[in-house]
Amino acid sequence: MISRTEIATLGEFGLIRRLTEGMKLKNKSSQYGIGDDAAVLSYPANKEVLVTTDLLLEGVHFDLIYVPLKHLGYKSAIVNFSDIYAMNGIPQQITVSLGLSKRFSIEDMEELYAGIRLACEEYNVDIVGGDTSSSYTGLTISITCIGEGEKGKVVYRNGARETDLICVTGDLGAAYMGLQLLEREKSVLRRVDKELQPDFAGKEYLLERQLKPEARRDIIEKLAEEGIKPTAMMDVSDGLSSELLHICTQSNVGCRIYEEHIPIDYQTAVMAEEFNMNLTTCALNGGEDYELLFTVPIADHEKVSEMEGVKLIGHITKPDLGCALITRDGQEFELKAQGWNPLKEESHATEKSEESK
Repeated sequence: MISRTEIATLGEFGLIRRLTEGMKLKNKSSQYGIGDDAAVLSYPANKEVLVTTDLLLEGVHFDLIYVPLKHLGYKSAIVNFSDIYAMNGIPQQITVSLGLSKRFSIEDMEELYAGIRLACEEYNVDIVGGDTSSSYTGLTISITCIGEGEKGKVVYRNGARETDLICVTGDLGAAYMGLQLLEREKSVLRRVDKELQPDFAGKEYLLERQLKPEARRDIIEKLAEEGIKPTAMMDVSDGLSSELLHICTQSNVGCRIYEEHIPIDYQTAVMAEEFNMNLTTCALNGGEDYELLFTVPIADHEKVSEMEGVKLIGHITKPDLGCALITRDGQEFELKAQGWNPLKEESHATEKSEESK
């Protein structure tokens, strides 16, 4: 029997001390971290300060029936790091705020923080503050990430220009198929036998993409090495089609992307067939891939074509041509944002998977 210690036995400040014990600051910009009323940060004059925040709610963004707390902590940090990389920046610090119901123990929070701390160690990010509070609705996680970007090198969504090339990293749709797989197994266990253990053999990649995604620091480093500054960039959190439409709208341009060039992993294709789902639709609208979608001038064609982990999928056009997908047989379909909409009425965790069908 695993011991469970009530959070009330430590209180708020005791819990924070327990979770943050032994943390050491690694970045020069982190002057003072946890232990006072506020953290103290110092950034040099040649840097831009980037700030992003994500709110994750139990029952909306994650389901603890199949999401381990350590994985949840890791993913909670990664989604914020990804936003900073999507600005061509480098994450430096995070603050972590938690809303906790009485069903969570100190040991539960240690597991969650173990994942957050692991992500910070992997990406060289400091935890410099946060807050905890009681919650009547389960677990709430709010993480704010502060990063830095060199002046003149920060990339926005609004810089894409006609004839620019459209690039995406990694592969798409795997995280969505991982979610479908987990939801299916949850449904089966509820109907049949809660003691049964699902067999995920051969599907590990899909689960990893959903439960333990990674931010594409490697691509940002490669772009810098090659002297390439994207003209526009986003991370793929809500689905490729949604993100591309954001770039086109804010840049006042159109686009053409080609179905045959959209990168898809073999396991994703097999799973889509098993679920009798359209593979391209899954790749376009699934979301939570945390890959980078970016545009570059056509002059960088040779450089990006040779970059490992980057795929050219289309080009930017005049705005009056609209945004379209060109299928393998040459048909043209209007791109629509069908990915995750967190403000849709009655949204919840399973609806996130249904949204993209």
